Amino acid sequence: MNNTNTLVTTALVSLITLGALGVQSTANAADKKDVEKCYGVAKAGKNDCKTMSNACAGHSVSDAQADAFIALPKGTCERIAGGSLEAPATK
Repeated sequence: MNNTNTLVTTALVSLITLGALGVQSTANAADKKDVEKCYGVAKAGKNDCKTMSNACAGHSVSDAQADAFIALPKGTCERIAGGSLEAPATK
């Protein structure tokens, strides 16, 4: 299995585990303070908001696209292999 597949698999297993434990993986408007953007772990087409290369949520073109993020409960992103709290630098 190559590194990208390992990264995506690890991220997905982490998210599924959190869901099984009853942890809310998306935020209501009232809970935004308890959420962080996690870059580089979203599956293709499953990002939460626009990216540097796409204008809409759900339009990322590849798994683990560096500029695509998903909203996760605070403290979760740093536990996911390949997850980053920082957006990649623009060129």
